[in-house]
Amino acid sequence: MTNFNSRYYLSRRALYLLEFTVMIKIARRVLPRYFDPFQLLQLISAARQEFKNIVPRLPYIGGKQPFTEFIVLTGMQLALYRTALASGKSIHEIGNLAFEMGRSFISKIPPFLLRFFIPVKFSTDYFTRLKQRALISHRREYLEDYVYNFIEGDGKTFDYGVDYIECAACKFLEREGAYELAQYLCPADILYSETLGWGLTRTQTLAQGGDCCDFRFKKGGPTHVAVPPGFDTQTK
Repeated sequence: MTNFNSRYYLSRRALYLLEFTVMIKIARRVLPRYFDPFQLLQLISAARQEFKNIVPRLPYIGGKQPFTEFIVLTGMQLALYRTALASGKSIHEIGNLAFEMGRSFISKIPPFLLRFFIPVKFSTDYFTRLKQRALISHRREYLEDYVYNFIEGDGKTFDYGVDYIECAACKFLEREGAYELAQYLCPADILYSETLGWGLTRTQTLAQGGDCCDFRFKKGGPTHVAVPPGFDTQTK
């Protein structure tokens, strides 16, 4: 079993730092609402260095996509969290900032890609692959990976579901001593659901102390996702 492989991430660190720069560029219209110009320059520089240090500590989960990209993004958010916390921001402010940054990122997705992604997530082929990957996840080949179950739809309230019983991002943040951040990253799924027509309902998450993260998808349906107390999903 493999737990850790820093070589995988180190070989890609230049690419990840470029992705970090792009993320910051996209977030430029959001960040000034939280930091003055001088403070912002310091924050970006410090967060970039922090992320550079975090990269070799990212958990190796086989290079699988999109999960590995989720882990890299979690590392970026952790770097911003630590530097923003050091600048005096509260975890609630940082959580709302992360949500707004997610909104800015999604707004940049080309419409033709959105038209492609929406039907794919509800196709028979996708269901088949998801079932297979769920079974494989229980082998726990990589101890810090996600482990989840596929849930058959009931034909009425949801088309299909996924119960995550172990979360790689949560494990990573716990190892980094920042588990409290996890519950503030989960609400980003609201943005994807509303933009991509997932019709996501989720009543609990591991990060908020639940037994699992209970994703239920209904194509084109409304989005209902539990968020941490005081979290503002309307901020723009």
